Amino acid sequence: MVSFYSFFNHLFGVVFAPKVQKAIEKIILLLAALGFVIHLGLIFLKSQGFILFSSLNNELLSDPISAIYTPFSLILVYEVYLLLFFLPRSFTSCVSKQFEIISLIVIRKIFKDIPQMDLVENWYSSSHNLELMLDLLGFLFLFLLIYLFNQSKQRLQKKPENDPRLLQFISSKKAVSVLLFGVLGIMLVATFGQWLFDVLNQQIVSQIDGLFFNQFFTLLILADVVILLISFRYTEEYSKLIRNTGFIIATILIRLSFSAEGFLTMILILTGVSFALLILKIYNAMELPKVDSTV
Repeated sequence: MVSFYSFFNHLFGVVFAPKVQKAIEKIILLLAALGFVIHLGLIFLKSQGFILFSSLNNELLSDPISAIYTPFSLILVYEVYLLLFFLPRSFTSCVSKQFEIISLIVIRKIFKDIPQMDLVENWYSSSHNLELMLDLLGFLFLFLLIYLFNQSKQRLQKKPENDPRLLQFISSKKAVSVLLFGVLGIMLVATFGQWLFDVLNQQIVSQIDGLFFNQFFTLLILADVVILLISFRYTEEYSKLIRNTGFIIATILIRLSFSAEGFLTMILILTGVSFALLILKIYNAMELPKVDSTV
């Protein structure tokens, strides 16, 4: 068992080493800049009638603003990598990173939808305009909720990291993180390959906003459940078990948002983040008296 933990600790240290993180960051930024230029080039060629992309979503090739969609997609991939790095730290930090990822997905969608605004006289009656306005207001509220969540997670004192049981639990989460890294890497390549295949075969790619991230959050839910089950071995505190279960419910609600349409998408996201925030607030209220009593 010791060799098992030491193996994954070493592997985690290699995959998420500072030098590796910096290298991946540089590669992602380079690809993001290159993707932005290529996307702009495709929009220009289409506007001049040189090429037609009947298999691509028209909203992504209708306006230069839509080109921001590509670099944001690549930055999100890097954010997923950072999420796996934060996974062994704490359940709360991992959930906070999930919320940051979903906020970036919302921004990416907004950049895609802005050029499609209906600017006619009765613009206020357009369902697209109303959905865009809801997304903008929802993003502001989402940003506030994430701020409140991060403020709340810093209130409680952390346990000393020299606790043997805590170190063993962290090692278990590192094993989950490394395995998740491998599965998500394969999933990312498969998703990109399927998207490229669909484009080359003139097939419309539906729900492009949820591409890869739909599967990512599904896999993340399973990983959270595994970590929750592992945590039963190291803690029997009711408050922590309920908190972690509540965070999983929040992740499920966010996952469902990718299958929803229209206003329901933002409603599910805000409901999930609000639920997690309330869970954390209640957890803090239960745990703070315990901390004060030991001081």
